[in-house]
Amino acid sequence: MTLVFLILAAITILGLGAAMSLRNPVHCVVGLTIGFLGLAALYLQLGAQFVGLTQVLVYVGAVAILIIFAIMMMRSSESPEQQPYSRSWRVGVAIAFAVYCVLGWAVHFGAHTLPTQAATPELSVQQIGDALLHRFVLPLEIIAVLLTAALIGAGVLALQDPAGEVRGPR
Repeated sequence: MTLVFLILAAITILGLGAAMSLRNPVHCVVGLTIGFLGLAALYLQLGAQFVGLTQVLVYVGAVAILIIFAIMMMRSSESPEQQPYSRSWRVGVAIAFAVYCVLGWAVHFGAHTLPTQAATPELSVQQIGDALLHRFVLPLEIIAVLLTAALIGAGVLALQDPAGEVRGPR
């Protein structure tokens, strides 16, 4: 394994570990964003430019920012808890270790079923972009309108009290 891969893997694991273990939601999202960036860098190192750049655009650029907005809109005036880690962190570590063991077993015993020579991809990033902006432009615009409506709906729900009274400016 190369040193670059080990550094990127460590960044990804540490970022996602922080996202799972910290109590402050904003710190969790920062850890999640670091994990997403590490994963995107791993994709770029493997030569999957489209997947890596999509990871950055969708997960870092949209999902992480949307989660931060949701946290800030839902944040109440109460003070944050002083304990930085969850009380049930041992259960999380045990589950993560079990998943690691199962994945390690699957990779170890399933490696001989993979083809030795990977097929050369037939599509380039340019061809995928052309297909999205020419053949599939209508579904792309429908998804954009749907996500915009979901964001507006989340904002409306965040501005309402549990009793149904609107809290926004009057």
